[in-house]
Amino acid sequence: MTAATATPCYHCGGAVPVGAAWHLVLDDTHHPLCCPGCEAVARAIVDGGLASYYRFRDRLPERPDAGPAARAETWQVFDDPQLQADFVHPLDETGARVSATLAVDGITCAACAWLIEHRLDALDGLERSAVDLSHHRLHLQWDRRQLPLSRILAELAAIGYPSQPYAPDEAQRRLQRDERRLIRRLIVAAVAMMQVAMFSIPFYVAGEGGIGASFQGLFHALSLMLATVVVGYCAQPFLRGAWRDLRSRHPGMDVPVSLAILGAYLASAWAVLTGGGEVYFDSLSMFTFFLLFSRYLERRARQRHGRSGNALAGVLPSSALRLDADGGERIVPADRLEPGDRVRVTPGGGIPADGVIVTGTSRLDEAMLTGESQPVRRGPGESATGGSLNVDSPLIIEVVRRGRDSRAAGILALADRAFAERSPVAERSARLARGVVLGVLLIAGVVAGAWSLVDPGRALWVTLSVLVVTCPCALALAMPAALTACHGRLKRRGVLITRAPAIDDLARISRVVFDKTGTLTEGRLRLCETVALGAAVDGERSRALAAALEAHSEHPIAGAFAAWRDASLTATEVINHPGCGLEGWIGDRRYRLGRADFVLDAPPSPPSPDGQWLLLAGAGTALAWFRLDDRLREDAAATVAALKRAGLGVELLSGDARQTVAALAERVGVEAWTAGATPEGKLAHLRALQARGERILMVGDGINDVPVLAAADVSLAMNSATDLARTRADGVLLSPRLWRLVDAVELARATRRVIRQNLAWALGYNLCALPLAALGWVPPWAAALGMSASSLLVVGNALRLGRSAPQAVPPAEAEASP
Repeated sequence: MTAATATPCYHCGGAVPVGAAWHLVLDDTHHPLCCPGCEAVARAIVDGGLASYYRFRDRLPERPDAGPAARAETWQVFDDPQLQADFVHPLDETGARVSATLAVDGITCAACAWLIEHRLDALDGLERSAVDLSHHRLHLQWDRRQLPLSRILAELAAIGYPSQPYAPDEAQRRLQRDERRLIRRLIVAAVAMMQVAMFSIPFYVAGEGGIGASFQGLFHALSLMLATVVVGYCAQPFLRGAWRDLRSRHPGMDVPVSLAILGAYLASAWAVLTGGGEVYFDSLSMFTFFLLFSRYLERRARQRHGRSGNALAGVLPSSALRLDADGGERIVPADRLEPGDRVRVTPGGGIPADGVIVTGTSRLDEAMLTGESQPVRRGPGESATGGSLNVDSPLIIEVVRRGRDSRAAGILALADRAFAERSPVAERSARLARGVVLGVLLIAGVVAGAWSLVDPGRALWVTLSVLVVTCPCALALAMPAALTACHGRLKRRGVLITRAPAIDDLARISRVVFDKTGTLTEGRLRLCETVALGAAVDGERSRALAAALEAHSEHPIAGAFAAWRDASLTATEVINHPGCGLEGWIGDRRYRLGRADFVLDAPPSPPSPDGQWLLLAGAGTALAWFRLDDRLREDAAATVAALKRAGLGVELLSGDARQTVAALAERVGVEAWTAGATPEGKLAHLRALQARGERILMVGDGINDVPVLAAADVSLAMNSATDLARTRADGVLLSPRLWRLVDAVELARATRRVIRQNLAWALGYNLCALPLAALGWVPPWAAALGMSASSLLVVGNALRLGRSAPQAVPPAEAEASP
């Protein structure tokens, strides 16, 4: 190595060798770097959207020693708390348990995901790792007191999967670059395949001895040159993957494929150089092309059905038109908006943050967030969700939540959670595929030995055929392809699955249990009647007292009292008793509001048996009754009827009064219902149903539903659910249409059928193809074609889920649609 100059490395501060080619371009300036390691880390930092680290750092990191330790220490820059603030998120109050999403290079199949997860899971302090094959992301949860992020990144780099913090825009660009490289390899392989076929046709037509020695040597030499390009360039992804798998001692699908490619190439090259033996350049070029083509189509399918998740990551506009205090307008980055800022949104523009409309009325297109195809009309005082598109008229919106606190960011986080764990079904599929790989290698060895005794001249190509035709690519794709297609279809229909096992569990349910308020009803409660009890407090005062208590609640009831809030009345020490009511202090008196039996030990009777009544009491004295009313969802009855037709039991489980629950159950056609249930009572009832062998889908939206949402076999939260309910549920109905539940159940059942079909086909194909190849009846090119066709058939069968038509819209919904 040449002597070092005094030029310092921009990343680590070490000496840069004379003539070093490593550098980093930042702010249109070339900064020198001392080694490939620093270049890799520096580019990872900038590509991950973290270039501000270099702009604002006040000192250089310590220079590590040379050797293996240095390679691990190279990633130490990512342990900087300021650098981690943009992509590492705390999971508890101490900030010790954290999560992050990384973009990973080099992932090609399920075997890659298995290797990454098992290598990382062996690290002390790592709680969970999960690879998202569709988007090449790695989701991590770990304890940073025990495990620094640099150690995780070093482990990934050591096994051949360099990673960096996930940034949606850069990740999309990287996937596009990878796709362009794959297309270039595919084109080169196609051209080489056709040219080698042209050089091979004369041998098949003329037969043995029909071509002169000079032409034979020329055609073989040209074929060798083209095959060298195919192996050295086009087959590079398979060879790299195989080498990585062998180094980690966990052979995947690339190992048998690479053995076949290298075996055919080396044997053919030896035959050309020595002037004797068979050549397989045409078969080599053909099955390399088919392998690349199969991988390209499978990759495109995965990305297409994961695209809604990627689109959601970039749904918030990058800039906003903020209104200044003096009435001026200024374009600012959307992530610099603060709660209380006012922004102008022009027709056709995107809403940059969650907020409330101050001025203007317009239609908002929320299809990206809810799956609803028709825009909804919003006016002053109504909410506007960040990421929605303004269709008609200009709006002025006051910002309530921005950036990572917005609803769009929350939906994205829930979507990512679905890929942060592997479903048991997918785990079994991955284990089966790994077992088949080992079996294929063993069988290929036995076949090679047998044919070397029977007919040594055919041993090589028969062994190659066995390696290729039985490669378990279709088996490895059987479940991931179907699950990815199902996730994409559900998201487009307004159902967000947030836990990996939910789709399989949803397909096996036997009973659906609904909460009432906010689930079968819209949850937009209205205060219809106030009955004051005695002269101590009139109706106006009682409503203001109730509003002061409800200001501390997220329950839909709180919205019914919002109009009567009085700034002079503030409730303190408010305690929420889920399913019962609220209690707190207003001034020097303690008040209770909620169910009559909660408010007083011996409550008075409500003024009438109709409607939902709440009782307000102060210092043990009943003060007023409030009657609330709620609208039934227009598609509730049709949804219940469709679930029954699907063979499911339907039940209503509510904490409301008996008369109210009975009336609603009759309207929607539910025969089994329970009223007056506390959260503990709901949980006990659910456990009793499960003890009878029922598999329960629970649908709810409130804090009082959290215990049963967590205990059910599978659970869905409504679009208006509280944050706690959404995080405890296995999925969220983003659309207000309850009918989406029917779509979800039917699609989950269809996904289960497709997975079974894919597994049956993949296993059946391997069992039929193996003996044919072992007997020498399948040439290598036909083996490659069969393996590729098998994989494409599995992917194509899974894609039917994404194209399946939803069930017919119920009449009430059809009439409401413009």
